[in-house]
Amino acid sequence: MGEQAMNEVVYTSESRLGHPGQLLREMLADLRASRELAWRLMTRNIRVQYRRSVLGAAWSFIPAVATAVALTLATKARILNVGDTFMPYPAYVLFGMTLWQTFLDALNGPVQALAAETNLLAKFNVAPEAIVVSKLGEALFNCLVRSVLVAAALAWYQVPVAWTALLAPPAVAAMIVLGAGMGLFLAPLSALYQDVSKTLAIVTSFGFFLTPVVYPVPTRGLFALLVNLNPVTPLLVTTRELVTGAPLSQPVAFAGVVLLSVVLLLTGWIAYRVSMPIVLERGRS
Repeated sequence: MGEQAMNEVVYTSESRLGHPGQLLREMLADLRASRELAWRLMTRNIRVQYRRSVLGAAWSFIPAVATAVALTLATKARILNVGDTFMPYPAYVLFGMTLWQTFLDALNGPVQALAAETNLLAKFNVAPEAIVVSKLGEALFNCLVRSVLVAAALAWYQVPVAWTALLAPPAVAAMIVLGAGMGLFLAPLSALYQDVSKTLAIVTSFGFFLTPVVYPVPTRGLFALLVNLNPVTPLLVTTRELVTGAPLSQPVAFAGVVLLSVVLLLTGWIAYRVSMPIVLERGRS
């Protein structure tokens, strides 16, 4: 572990919100100091994840492939009618599942990191940002692995890729920022109350059906309203459109959610940081 990261964090009983400037300076300093530890944790977790797996990194996209196959068979058998998609349906589902799983990885990352590394934070004076950054690094790594499959699917189905695909990585980054911001708010609560992680699993399962992952955005009715109010919707839809060169259907909503994601990340980071003494104190008791 880097000596810097082990020496930077000092917890006190005094509320840090009374000195916001000092708090932000400390957070940024600890973020810089945690890079080495975050890298070590990330590489360790990736190696452990695939060490005893025959298929290795393929498990990153096997669920997406299984979902695409099942839904494609269902649509061909006319069991499921999702409407018209602007690319062949299997590629549409693979693309959507990749983006959705990236969001989930970013959302669950802080929660899982704090649950797994509470003892590390309690025993060593390390920056709490390190464990979160390591999990977000894993999310990015898994996204890159899945992107290879998406690129192969687009090539197989001869889906043209536009030059605007160069703008897609920032859109994916916004999805990671949104998930991380939510996760930072939930991580301390999940460490204190087990109900939070269980509820999160239910909410994300329900959220899958309210996100246009495997169907086009509906245009009318209550369901359409709920889908369009989902903050993940404009990020996912815009990423698809940027890659394929389709006209942007939700540019204003996309810009609004990007701004919301940045604000959420900052406020979630502050909440995570301020609550850490309580979490660690409960962990020691």
